Amino acid sequence: MQDLMPLPVKQLLDDARTHTCSGVGREHVCVRIAAIADLPTRFGRFQVVGFYNNLDDKDHVAIVKGDVVDSSDVLVRVHSECLTGDALGSLRCDCRDQLTSSLEAIEKAGRGAVLYLRQEGRGIGLTNKLRAYGLQDHGLDTVDANIALGFRDDERDYAIAAHMLSSLRIKSIGLMTNNPRKVEDLTKHGVVVSKRVPLVIPTNEFNRDYIATKALRSRHLIDVAPEFDMDDEAIEQDELLEISDPTTRPEVTAGSR
Repeated sequence: MQDLMPLPVKQLLDDARTHTCSGVGREHVCVRIAAIADLPTRFGRFQVVGFYNNLDDKDHVAIVKGDVVDSSDVLVRVHSECLTGDALGSLRCDCRDQLTSSLEAIEKAGRGAVLYLRQEGRGIGLTNKLRAYGLQDHGLDTVDANIALGFRDDERDYAIAAHMLSSLRIKSIGLMTNNPRKVEDLTKHGVVVSKRVPLVIPTNEFNRDYIATKALRSRHLIDVAPEFDMDDEAIEQDELLEISDPTTRPEVTAGSR
């Protein structure tokens, strides 16, 4: 499997220098590639692509493997930043495991990309996420904690991600996600999601309620029982699922595994 060749990289950078557009989404986000560099990692050799956007000062990046330019059905993970999970190894969430599993899957496939978005805490920011953690320590779930702080349960927006994929000239993606909202939002912004790849991580004693809330309140496609048994684990799914209706989720039944 080949990494991005020098010619496409040079062409991407040249195109970015002259790129102008009316923007994507309600904020009319315009994105352009600002830098590309090699990134050898413990998961394999990648290239990292840095992006400029006209909406915020955040540095969103793509970690790219193989020839994705002008390609279809590219394996893609759209991952929102999680300092506590990704960097510190927190067991309160499944973020780090989803990130590493995505990089491992892309390395195995020989082609793909992880879009790493600076949307900490489902878009509410790090400090507010820690405030939400404090409320969860006193009995609220993830959704109610965000609402108690004056936010929606999920404040993320994927317009920037859609434009990043466009900047990489990716024609269609196999999206690694359990979140139907992500599929819906990317599709709304013009991304062709040709298939969904489940990314369900086994639970631990610290994140089982969090995973259950994802499934039962946020419509994530994870098979758990309504009366969530604290000894149960989320089901790992490794089949590629073709999408006919991205909003369809499996029926949740008591005791289903």
